[in-house]
Amino acid sequence: MKFLPLLIALSSALTFKSCLADNVRVDLGDFKIDQTEVSIIRFAEYADRQQIKTAAEKDGGGFEYVMGWQRRAGWTWRTPFGVTGQPDEPAVHINWFEAQAFCKDAGGALPTQAQWSRAAYTELRSDPPLPFVQGITYPYPTGDSPQGANVEGAEDGWARHAPVGKTRQGVNGLYDMGANAWEWLADAQGDTRLTAGGSWWYGPSKMRREGMQYKAADLYVVYVGFRCVY
Repeated sequence: MKFLPLLIALSSALTFKSCLADNVRVDLGDFKIDQTEVSIIRFAEYADRQQIKTAAEKDGGGFEYVMGWQRRAGWTWRTPFGVTGQPDEPAVHINWFEAQAFCKDAGGALPTQAQWSRAAYTELRSDPPLPFVQGITYPYPTGDSPQGANVEGAEDGWARHAPVGKTRQGVNGLYDMGANAWEWLADAQGDTRLTAGGSWWYGPSKMRREGMQYKAADLYVVYVGFRCVY
């Protein structure tokens, strides 16, 4: 038992280090953007501090698409597939209003389509690593091809979503702007909001700019997460 305080302290330190690692903001000039999708550990800090219960938690679980939307009991941002998620998994089963509230609490907002597109497709770094070239606008957030993204059929080792920051870095050094999880954007069309990037459930076509889709703002599903701009 004498080692218990040390183990608790070590666990807390590792958790805090993980939280910091996934809270990097990339400076793109007139705004900054999260380098990764918001993770479970980041959302947990916010939800616990603000005593937030998401719609998925209140309603008994989020949705998965199998010949139509089907509710999955117990699937929430804490338990994305019905079991406790790892701290570095993306926070999903979050609707647009909940994502925007998180970003506001963090001092930011959800990206506009223009901001997200600029970050995802146009290399803005002055001296980017190869194969990226400053000023080039690419068809995919991963560059000239979708290689390196967690898409359907990629055989990348992840049957579903990957932990944040674990796939190949893309344009502007960002992770998973293409695939892994759709991301909520600020743009509205009636009661719907724009999502970008595609997810692990889709093929590469949804990673492209023309693959963006409007979804009901109150939708909370296993395929949709978010990141913030500042």
